[in-house]
Amino acid sequence: MATYCLFDNIEIHDAEALQAYKKRVMPLLESYGGRYLSVGGRVQVLEGEWRPSLVLVEFPSSERALAWHSSTEYRSLKALRSRALTLNAVLLESK
Repeated sequence: MATYCLFDNIEIHDAEALQAYKKRVMPLLESYGGRYLSVGGRVQVLEGEWRPSLVLVEFPSSERALAWHSSTEYRSLKALRSRALTLNAVLLESK
């Protein structure tokens, strides 16, 4: 069952660190079966005041998504990402 990681990038603090993160994260994400579905594309809010800047990543299962997110390899990238921006992240499981 596909699982999705949704990241809402709230504020960028360090654009250079964000670029370094982007260059390094793709191969690791792919090694866990992840693939980007949307990266910073246009968002049209249909209701409410939310103004997101979204990244949507698909994984083959929640187990693979969680394995990626908690992996030793991703730990240093999370630290780089945390220095680069403030975000919210959620895991969405499909039925």
